[in-house]
Amino acid sequence: MFGSIREEMNAYEEKAHGEMDAWKRSMMKNPSIGGSLAKGVQTKLNGFIPEKVHRVITLTIEKMVKAVLFGSTYVSSAQKREGSLQLREAYVKRVSRHYQQVATLEGAVTGAGGILMGFADFPAFLAIKIKLLFEIAAIYGYDVRDYKERLFILYVFKIAFCSQQKRKDVLAHMENWSQFIQTLPEDVDHFDWRDFQQEYRDYIDLAKMAQLLPVIGAVVGAVANHKLTAQLRLMAMNSYRLRYFNHKMDAKR
Repeated sequence: MFGSIREEMNAYEEKAHGEMDAWKRSMMKNPSIGGSLAKGVQTKLNGFIPEKVHRVITLTIEKMVKAVLFGSTYVSSAQKREGSLQLREAYVKRVSRHYQQVATLEGAVTGAGGILMGFADFPAFLAIKIKLLFEIAAIYGYDVRDYKERLFILYVFKIAFCSQQKRKDVLAHMENWSQFIQTLPEDVDHFDWRDFQQEYRDYIDLAKMAQLLPVIGAVVGAVANHKLTAQLRLMAMNSYRLRYFNHKMDAKR
């Protein structure tokens, strides 16, 4: 089946499919020794945090993500109904460069402001990242007003900012999205927000903790936001490529 689909691919699609396969292999790799040690340290530190604090953090991140991801004010991206994969991804790269510049500036400004401004970076950078995912989803032709499409955006966000141990499971769900979506709760309140916030917070803490330090905070904030936004774009492109090529396979059946 896949062989017949490859025969119908143009040069760009073959290149994109090769990049997607390489990305999938990287998502399936076992964690590095350094990554395992860092995750172990984070897990131990989380164990020292009182349960009440965990509940407050979980609720705070849940409210922020739901406000941005499920708030009607963020549904502004026009769904692109036509266009080749190459054209769509050219748009994705152009839009992503804009958001990367915004995120870099935001990280520099909040990093220069010390600890208090550093804390303000968290919700601001979160909003930038999710808005970028809305734009990318619409460019690939998906209706971001659809609740299920917003859930997919949530999983793209999750695979981008979770530990290597978790990525295998997230990728498996995304590869079988049409079946997996049937198992998800209709009410987003029943989503596992505790796991989501802990994975996200641990990942971001490792990348951005030095942003809270004086003098170097601005540089760290700018560089971290620049790299994390670029990573999100790469994760999103390959996540939507999965659906693109799966759809082509389904159409041939």
